Amino acid sequence: MVSNPGDSARGDSYDQSGGSTPDRHETPTERLDRNWASLLQELRVVQTGGQILTGLMLTVPFQEGFEELTSREQNIFVVSLVFAVLSTVTLISPVALHRLLFRRHAIDQLVDRAHRLTLIGIGLLGIALIGVLTVIFDIVFGGWAALTAGGAALVVFVFMWVAMPLRERRRLSRHD
Repeated sequence: MVSNPGDSARGDSYDQSGGSTPDRHETPTERLDRNWASLLQELRVVQTGGQILTGLMLTVPFQEGFEELTSREQNIFVVSLVFAVLSTVTLISPVALHRLLFRRHAIDQLVDRAHRLTLIGIGLLGIALIGVLTVIFDIVFGGWAALTAGGAALVVFVFMWVAMPLRERRRLSRHD
């Protein structure tokens, strides 16, 4: 049993053999449809933020003053931009996957792949955000402040996006 997108806060687990959670009284296909709908809602939120960040970042090199950044700041910015673009592409990929698998009765593969792509996309977005924050702190306050802000952001993202959800998943699985 593994957790899948769309599982309830009670810690429902997904039986990969196609079984359904008894308290929901749903077929395996209904469960996959629910998981897909839940995943789409999550993607709507994270895609919007990622696309706005990427769009804004794509304009920065063309702004007056960009060439005044140090080479280190420019390099961190460009690497962050690459991660933002990769995040956007990865977070949009479930839609392309859905289009290519449409009417092929592959909802189980679609939900699984989209779940994985979403996790990867969120990770890439986190790296982009950390990089942007680091550049901004470097410009405003200097190198040590930038390293401190980037390191602090990394700790916060790992805690909020990885450690806390994994801890909650373990806690919920102990109650099953």
